[in-house]
Amino acid sequence: MSAVFFAPRRSLSATAPLLRNIAGPSITRSRTQTRSAATDAAAAAAAAAAPIVPMAINGELVPSSATEFVPVHNPATGALIAKTPLCTLSEMKDALDGCREAFQSWKRVSAPQRARIMHKFEGAIRDETERLSDVITMEQGKTSADAAGDIFRGLEVVEMSCGIPSLMMGETLPGLAAGVDTCSYRFPLGVCAGITPFNFPAMVPLWMWPYSTVCGNSFLLKPSERVPLTSIELWKLAKDCGLPDGVVNIIHGTHDAVNFICDEADIKAVSFVGGNGAGEHIYKRCSEMGKRAQCNMGAKNHAVVLPDADPATVVGALSGAACGAAGQRCMATSVAIFVGSSKQLIPRIVEEASKLKVGPGSDPTTAVGPVISAHARDKINTLIQSGVDQGATLLLDGRHPTVDPAYENGYWVGPTIFSDATTEMDIYRTEIFGPVLTCIAVDTLDDAIALSNRNPYGNGCAVFTESGRSARRYVMEIEAGQVGVNVPI
Repeated sequence: MSAVFFAPRRSLSATAPLLRNIAGPSITRSRTQTRSAATDAAAAAAAAAAPIVPMAINGELVPSSATEFVPVHNPATGALIAKTPLCTLSEMKDALDGCREAFQSWKRVSAPQRARIMHKFEGAIRDETERLSDVITMEQGKTSADAAGDIFRGLEVVEMSCGIPSLMMGETLPGLAAGVDTCSYRFPLGVCAGITPFNFPAMVPLWMWPYSTVCGNSFLLKPSERVPLTSIELWKLAKDCGLPDGVVNIIHGTHDAVNFICDEADIKAVSFVGGNGAGEHIYKRCSEMGKRAQCNMGAKNHAVVLPDADPATVVGALSGAACGAAGQRCMATSVAIFVGSSKQLIPRIVEEASKLKVGPGSDPTTAVGPVISAHARDKINTLIQSGVDQGATLLLDGRHPTVDPAYENGYWVGPTIFSDATTEMDIYRTEIFGPVLTCIAVDTLDDAIALSNRNPYGNGCAVFTESGRSARRYVMEIEAGQVGVNVPI
């Protein structure tokens, strides 16, 4: 099923929101300073002092006995702020046992009563949005506005879950046969589980467990090991709002935790959002176990610009859609296809993107925050270089952007734009997951639709045009799940 979104003709500009600052750790170091034994010792001391993220099991925050950890860094500073444990097998089993036991009583709680708890939870999230936004900015690097949007989009799901009494209604058919009526009911499955990514620490978990639990299931959550703090804070709010112990439990880990969720027969359904490799593995492994699985994976979203498109709309929309959230979202517009003379807009997009300030999310003037890790930064930079090496024209180079010296240890990539790209290049074929826009020129709308449809990804797309006929044709012929008309998805 496709969703189609329309926007009226309008001028969009990517402006940084005027929101509040947050307090967060920072590191300042001269570029010429060499690491000394004292520096190494200080780093070791900081690592030892970093708090270990707890599990949430049966209504309690439980410390893990794990001996291996994943560091959680503030992406804007590189500072270590916490350590995520790789939970032991016995700890994961304890969490699952708690979910299974809680389900036996939770499924008997009336749907209206479950909805009342969600309604309290909705209010708590609203009241705590600023504090939760600060946590997201600290552990993920989002700008304050993007962090608040992350929470709000998850909050919308919680709002919808409050209407579960009507959504769970069954169906009846009297007189199916002589003296026979038929009735259908909706029953919870049991223990469900979710595996969530780093790029939306609030929204994606809130896509999953509020709906699952309000339907009467219990839920085992494994948040991204790189951004576990937001999930713990949301869990604490839900507990304070009356969610019974064990209905939602949280474990931490990487491959072993994922395989545990896939393999345990007591887990009846699994939801995943993340990259293709992990998603394909999870879908296959869950299917082999006979359990339900929904996996939302990679994307390479295309926008088509026709010659009659409104220039201001195109310039503002594409610069923001490519670079917002530092390009770390599955719905980022990473490819722009310019039909005919519309390629004359590319220099204006470059000019607009070059104005976007790169910096910490706590700065209200920042438009592009850091990427999640040094590894992510290096991967993006490598792909940018591959574009140069393979013959694309680098119009705007976001490698090594200028930032405040107090944040020089952060993971920075600025807006980057290529033109003269081809579909054989790595920058086109790979999901870069950074603030990089790849521009391709074609002659006709037919060419643009064919090029888009040949791409293996089909998450979302957009067309920019003043022609209703062209827009309708694009909507009818494009093969993507979500379609925007004069608005990026």
